[in-house]
Amino acid sequence: MYDKYNIENYELIMKTSPTVGELIKKEFERQSNNVELIASENYCSDAVMAACGSCLVWKYAEGYPAPPVERYSGNKGRYYGGTEFVDQIEEYCCNVWRKVFNTDYHVNVQPHSGSQANFAAYKSVLEPGDTILSFDLDHGGHLTHGSAVNFSGKLYNLVFYDVDDNGFIDMDNVRELALQHHPKLILAGASAYSRILDFEKFGEIAKEVGAYFMVDMAHIAGLIAGGVHPSPFGIADIITTTTHKTLRGPRGGLIFAKKELAKKVDSAVFPYAQGGPLEHVIAAKAVCAEEALRPEFKDYAKKVVENCAALADEFLKLGYKIVTGGTDNHLILLDLSDEPFSGKQLQERCDANGITLNKNCVPNEKRSPMQASGVRIGTAAMTTRGYEAEDFRKVVRRIDAIIKELREEFKEA
Repeated sequence: MYDKYNIENYELIMKTSPTVGELIKKEFERQSNNVELIASENYCSDAVMAACGSCLVWKYAEGYPAPPVERYSGNKGRYYGGTEFVDQIEEYCCNVWRKVFNTDYHVNVQPHSGSQANFAAYKSVLEPGDTILSFDLDHGGHLTHGSAVNFSGKLYNLVFYDVDDNGFIDMDNVRELALQHHPKLILAGASAYSRILDFEKFGEIAKEVGAYFMVDMAHIAGLIAGGVHPSPFGIADIITTTTHKTLRGPRGGLIFAKKELAKKVDSAVFPYAQGGPLEHVIAAKAVCAEEALRPEFKDYAKKVVENCAALADEFLKLGYKIVTGGTDNHLILLDLSDEPFSGKQLQERCDANGITLNKNCVPNEKRSPMQASGVRIGTAAMTTRGYEAEDFRKVVRRIDAIIKELREEFKEA
């Protein structure tokens, strides 16, 4: 897909840098020919890519759009001249994202990534050493949700809630830990969790202990926009997301916040965490938002979930273990704890067979994170490429054949 745009693009690059152009060409061929099952990846439109490669790539615009635009934060202008048109693009981007999620929340479209969005979101309401209650990385959380090797684990005091014996988030455990530790912030969000997040229950617990409630919806934002997952808007105080993954936009981040937190959020993004915003990416975020408002995007989100259900069903029919026993969203976590090979070894063998997925830890992990006992599999990217439920079932049967091949090799070793 996108053949004409990409061929013209890398041919232009090759005139200046044959090495870079050839490598981009090879990566485009890999993306076009492989079955892309990484749950955090997707394909964006030609229009999104064109915005990323537009003249806006040249423009510096530190600060925020100046009055009379409608901002809640009271920020007054840029630190550079010549921003008349990027001001309009950035404000338009903010407004169209509010439409996507049907909210009056303040929105900051400047974060360069989901991780930087989380960094700024924490800074807006926390001080170093404050307690965060979040989902453990080993059970499906994200690196920026408190991992010891990440800024989040180094700056803040983390307490982690757990999953039950079936792999579901244990909301009784969340409440028990909240009452015991009185966190300043409770975080809901995941990178490898296949079930609906109960935002209302999280919000109730946060109110009970007087904590801020934050949602990182990076993985499921497109499903929320498409109406196939409950929304955290109106419940959470702060919401972060990426714009790629299920939203099919450029790589980048967004922060939504209740109006009373707007100034703190904006100050945490700039000047605290970032300098000049990437106005070309902000333009691409606006294009992405317009695409998410189209009726066909709702059809896409619905199909992503249906396709993932078919994927899970086929694995279960073949006798495999899936964490939680199924899925409500765009991904599954295949449990390989009883296999003689690791998630990494299956990932590498799938790579060699034109299937891209990633190793992932499972609850009660016994292998190292670099090996892992599971693989994470998502349906968002291949649904964009037109795959239907039966196509995903065929992919499962291909993975099944690869697994059987690995089993035989380990028996002989």
